[in-house]
Parts: sequence; C-alpha cells; structure tokens
Amino acid sequence: MISKRHLLAATAAAALLPLTPALAQTAAWPSKPIRLVVGFPGGSSPDAMARALSDGLSKALGQPVVVDNKPGASGNIAADQVAKATDEHTLGIVINGNLTVAKLINPATPFDPARDFAPISLLGTAPLVLTASGDATGSTPAELIAWAKSLGDKGNYGTPGNGTVAHLGMELLKSKTGIAALHVPFPGNPQVVTALIAGQVQLSLLPPGIAMPQVKAGKLKAVAVTSPARSALVPDVPTLRDAGVTGTDLEVWTALVGPASLPKPVVARVAAAVAEVMKQPETQARVLTAGWQAVGSPPEGLAQRMKADTAQLSDIITSRNIKSD
Repeated sequence: MISKRHLLAATAAAALLPLTPALAQTAAWPSKPIRLVVGFPGGSSPDAMARALSDGLSKALGQPVVVDNKPGASGNIAADQVAKATDEHTLGIVINGNLTVAKLINPATPFDPARDFAPISLLGTAPLVLTASGDATGSTPAELIAWAKSLGDKGNYGTPGNGTVAHLGMELLKSKTGIAALHVPFPGNPQVVTALIAGQVQLSLLPPGIAMPQVKAGKLKAVAVTSPARSALVPDVPTLRDAGVTGTDLEVWTALVGPASLPKPVVARVAAAVAEVMKQPETQARVLTAGWQAVGSPPEGLAQRMKADTAQLSDIITSRNIKSD
C-alpha cells in the first residue's frame, strides 16, 4: 500500500518534471496581445460579435484582445490575412461564406476554407427571414409561398449580390418549392429593402434586424425563417418547416478561427475560454442585440458545421453555375 508520505513525495517529484512541449507551449501562450481580425467594418454584426467577445476573452487569456477591422471582399481579405498569419497571436472573426463556399463561387479566392484554417468555435447563428413585398397575397407561410409560386418567372427576388448566402438560400428554396422568381442582385441589403417596398422585387431572404422593422411598419410581410426551429431573434415568425417546406434549413453564422498552423493545445485553450465567455448572460445579451444567437461550440462542432454547410450548398452552386461578381 502506498503511504501518504510516499504519495506526497511522488506528487512533489512530478511537479518538478519538465512540461511536455505541448503543455509548455500552452502555458507560455499568449505572450503578447492577440489580434482579432474582422472582415467587416465597425458597426457591422460580425464587428459587434468581435467586441462582445474581446473583453471576456482578454480577461480569460490574460492579454489584451485588439479588434482589427479589415473589410473587403465579403470578409475574404481578412480571412486570407488570418490564413497566412505566422505569429500564433492572430485570430479571425469570419462568416459562414468565408469558411464554406468561398472557393466554390470564386476559384480565385486566395485561401482554401477546408485546408487553411484551424476551426476554434462557432460563435453565433441567425436565421434569414423569407420576406415578401407588402402586396403579397396571404397571411400564413403556406399561403404566401403559394402566392410566390403563382408569380412564375414574372416574379423577382433581390439579394446583396451573386454568391451571397441570400442568393444561395433563395436558389435552394426554389429547388424545393417550385418558386421560379428571377434573381436581381443589389449592392447591399438596404437597396434590396427599398426595391421590395417599391414592388420592384417580390421576395428576399433578409437578416431579422433588417426585415422586421419594415414588417412591423406594415411595409413588408415576413413569410418564415430558414432555421430548423423558431429563433429567439424573431420568436413570432414561423419556420419554413411549419409551412411543410423541408430541405431548406439555412442559417448565417459567425465563427472564430486561426491559421491552420495554430498549435492544437492553443486552439483548445481558446475554445474553452470562448465557451465560458459565451455562457455569460451579459455576453449573450450583447450578442442577441447584435443579431446573433450565442453558441460557443468546441472546435469539432465548428468543423462539422463547415463540412455540413459546404455539402448542402455545393450542389446548388454547381447545378445553377453560381459565381461571385
């Protein structure tokens, strides 16, 4: 039997052993401020997510977390900077388009989503709201979808550009419902909303924060959300599943990644810290106000989401020959 004295001696001896390379690397990291690159401007929803996360992450990791906005190319410029980072202190806030279909819709994209990133955590999700013009006929999701089908190819739908999630989502919806509306791209969602109100387009998939003020004002109609279950962001809006439409589940999301070279112990440490930060009520409230439902997944959860969403949308991209502008 091991005596208490022997046990204490063994414990003390173990404490004097050198750390394994992995443990030593984790203990020494971070050794300087962490740069959190965001591919969208200040005030955008990914930027709001970054700022909701940065304070708590800084406290958890013991170093400042500095948000660095590098907008452009729908977030791909910032994503490329993260993919090519070598200092082990550069992380990125990216959206699902950067991590799933970027290379499929634009072969010139300078990074490979599946190869060049270390997934850390899925941070937040949000549905899109299938939104119809104010003169749409019907009040239930099924009635409004029937109205959209009745337009045939004389109907139009608006998006903020070719290859966006709204574009891919509408083409997915068309493939499952028989809606035949034609695509009209715009510079951004504000122009889409203007066109919807004016009746220039009849349908769009819009973020809740953009769609619902116009719905509440009676200018547009919310048909349904694209998430598999009702969303805390728009709890009163039914799902497409409620209308009997299946196979069209789709969410926009934002995530935290590092370069593929980021050591696995560091990835695990950051993911654990993110999970704790995202559990905090004040963080969840800030994230919800910014238009996201807080998640905070482990790295494998994000990796699985990347794989599933890429598989879901690649068929639509290929069959409809969708390319970015």
